[in-house]
Amino acid sequence: MYLSFFGLAEKPFAITPDPRYLYLSARHADALAHLVYGINEAGGFIQLTGEVGTGKTTTIRSLLARAPKNAEIALILNPRLSATEFLRSLCEELGLGVTDSAESNTKELVDLLNRHLLRTHAQGRRVVLIVDEAQDLAPEVLEQIRLLTNLETETQKLLQIILIGQPELRTLLARQDLRQLAQRITGRYHLAPLSREETSAYVRHRLRVAGATAEIFSRAAQREVFRVSGGIPRVINIVCDRALLGAYTLDVHTVPANLVRRAGGEVFGSELAPAWMPVLLAAVAVVVLAGSALAVRRYAPQLWPAGAARASSASSTAEPVIADASARAIPTATPLRPAATVTSVATAPTLAALLAADHAGSGSSTDSAFAALLQLWKARYVPGKADGCKQAAQQGLQCLRQRGSLAQLRLLNRPAILMLDDDSGVAHQAVLRAIGEDSVELQIGDHTATIGVADLTHYWFGEFVLLWHPPVRNARALQAGMRGAQVRRLRRQLELWRGLPRPAAGGNLYDAGLVRLVEQFQRVNRLQVDGIAGIDTQVVLDAALAAPGSPLLQARAAAPRIIRGG
Repeated sequence: MYLSFFGLAEKPFAITPDPRYLYLSARHADALAHLVYGINEAGGFIQLTGEVGTGKTTTIRSLLARAPKNAEIALILNPRLSATEFLRSLCEELGLGVTDSAESNTKELVDLLNRHLLRTHAQGRRVVLIVDEAQDLAPEVLEQIRLLTNLETETQKLLQIILIGQPELRTLLARQDLRQLAQRITGRYHLAPLSREETSAYVRHRLRVAGATAEIFSRAAQREVFRVSGGIPRVINIVCDRALLGAYTLDVHTVPANLVRRAGGEVFGSELAPAWMPVLLAAVAVVVLAGSALAVRRYAPQLWPAGAARASSASSTAEPVIADASARAIPTATPLRPAATVTSVATAPTLAALLAADHAGSGSSTDSAFAALLQLWKARYVPGKADGCKQAAQQGLQCLRQRGSLAQLRLLNRPAILMLDDDSGVAHQAVLRAIGEDSVELQIGDHTATIGVADLTHYWFGEFVLLWHPPVRNARALQAGMRGAQVRRLRRQLELWRGLPRPAAGGNLYDAGLVRLVEQFQRVNRLQVDGIAGIDTQVVLDAALAAPGSPLLQARAAAPRIIRGG
C-alpha cells in the first residue's frame, strides 16, 4: 500500500526470513562465520541460541545460501517427534528410500543412515543436520541425536549437527542426564538483541535493500524504534511496518518518533509513554519531595510545640512523620492517550466527543451519509429506496469504493464517506467535506466540525466511498488498443487539460499519442505512470476539469491546469 509513496520496490520489514535482508551485527557475523566453519570442518555439535525474534531463522537461511556445494544439508523444522519419527524425517530430508519394514525400526533407520554417510564421505561430501526450535526436542530424541555422532571413521565424524533454539535449549542441555551430549558441543553462540546503533543501522539497511534512496525514519524515530522494540529484529520489523503505514496515511514522507511510539502501542496492545516521561516523573518526584522537606522545615515550629517537636524527633527512628500530604505518595505514570487525540484548542471538538454524541451511530448511518454526500453534488437521496450508489448512478454519478489514505483522497479531490470505528467498536460514517494541511472538515449527521488529521487517523483505517462524474455511464479502465466513446471523451478531456484549442486526430482509438497524454497527466499529478487510464486517473482528471460549483476537497488555484507544449 505504501511502497510507491516512499519509493520502495518491496516491503522492507516483512517478518518472513529473507537472507537478502540479513543485517550482520557483530554477534550475527560471528555466529554465521562459525556455522559456515562448522559445515566445512569435522566436529560434533554446534549450538546457536537467541531470544524469540533475534534472527536465528534468518541466520540459518543465510547459512543455507552460503553452504558449499559439497555439503548435503538436512533441515528439521518440526522437532516435536519421537526418536523413530525423527530418524525417519532425517532419512526423508536426505532423500533416502525408507522401506515399510524400516519405518518403525530404529536399527534399520540408523543402518540406512550409516551407509549413506559412508557413501557421501567416500565421495568427498559432508552431511549436515540442522534442527530448528531444538528447545522442543524430547530428551530421548536428543540422546538419539547424540548416538548419531558415533557414526564416524577413524579420523572424523560423518555427521555435523547444528542445534538452533531459544535460551531454554541451554537449560535443557545442562541437565545431568544429557551431560554426554553437552560435552560434545564444540561451539556455543548466543544472539543478543541489537544495540541502539545497530538498530538504526538495521532499519537503514532494510530500507536500502527495499530500494529507499533517502532517509525515511528520522533520527528521533530510530531511537524510538530501539526503545520500543528492545533491539529485537522481529519486533523492529512489525513496529516499523506499522509506522510506515501510519506515515502513509498521514501523507508524511519522514516518519517521526510519535508515530513509532503509536505503532508500538498498537503492536503491544497498550499505549506507550514518551521516552521523556520517566525522567519527567522522576523530576516531579524530586521537586515534590524537596518542596515537602522545605515546608516541614519552615513550618514545623509553628505546627508543633517545642516539646512535641522533640518527642517527634526522638521517635523518628521508629516511624517517620510526614507533614505534607504531597509527600505521602509519588504519582505513578498513567496510560497516555496518543497525541492524535489531543487538541491544543480548548473549544475545538475532538472526534471522540463527536462520535460519543452520535449515540450508536444513529446520526451517521449510511442513509444520512449518502444524503449529505449527494446534497454536495446537488443530487437527491431517498432513504430506503435503493442503494446509495445506485441512486447516484441514476443521476449521472459513479461510486468509487477503496481503502487508501488522506494523501490519496487529497489527490482524488472529491468529497467522500469515511468509515470510522469509535473506541467502543461502534461503526460510524462521516462525510469528508474539505481537507487542509493538518485538518479536515467532517460532517457527522447534522454536525460539521474541523478535526485534526491526527485525530481522524485514530478512528479511520482507510476505507472510503466517493462520488465522481464519469465521462460516460459505467466508466471503466482504458488502455492502449481500445476503442469507443469513452476513449474519445478521454482524449478530449486531456486535450482540454493541456489547453489545446481543438481535438487532434486520433478519434476513438487509444493509440500511442493518447498513451503519452495519459502518462504526462499521471506524472504531473503524482499518479502511477503507466499510460493506462484507470479509474483513479479518470477521477483525478474529472476533478481537474470540474465545472464551477462542483464539490472539491481543495479549491483549485486555476481550472483547468494548462500545460502547453510537449
